[in-house]
Amino acid sequence: MSNLQPSRTGLLALVALLAVVAAHAQEPPRGELYRTVAALDEAFFDAYNRCDLDAVRGFLAEDLEFYHDVDGKLTDREVLVEALRNNICGKVRRELVPGSLEVYPIEGVGALQTGMHLFHHPGREEIDGIGQGRFTHLWQRGDDGWKLTRIFSYDHRPYER
Repeated sequence: MSNLQPSRTGLLALVALLAVVAAHAQEPPRGELYRTVAALDEAFFDAYNRCDLDAVRGFLAEDLEFYHDVDGKLTDREVLVEALRNNICGKVRRELVPGSLEVYPIEGVGALQTGMHLFHHPGREEIDGIGQGRFTHLWQRGDDGWKLTRIFSYDHRPYER
C-alpha cells in the first residue's frame, strides 16, 4: 500500500471530523425559545405594519433604548412611538427576510434576536426602492410578559437582490 493512500482509520477520523464541523455549522436550534421570539417578532411587526401604535407600545419596555445607525439613539418609548407615527405609518412596511432569524438565550434575562429585514414603500417602490437592514433585539421576560428593551437597527442600504 502506498503512503499516499489514506488508511481506513484515517478515513473514519476524517468523516467524524467533518460530521462535527457540519453539526457546528448548522443554524441555531429552533426550540421553544425560538418559536416564542419568532411569534413576538411577527406580532410586533404586524402591529408596526398596521400602525397599531397602542399594540406597538405594549411590546416596548418603559426603559427602552433604541439605536439606529442613521438616526442615533432614542431612550424614550413615547418618542419612538411618535417617530413611528410620523415616519412609518402608511409609508413603510417591514418584511422579515426568510431564514435570517436567529435567537439566543440570555440567562436570567430573556433572549437576543438577530436577523435581516426589508422595508417596502407601498405605492412608491419605483421611486424609493426597497431598503434592507439588520437588527438585533433584546427581549426581556418579566412579570408583565416579554418586552423589547434594547433595539439595534443598522446596516441600512438599498435592497440587493
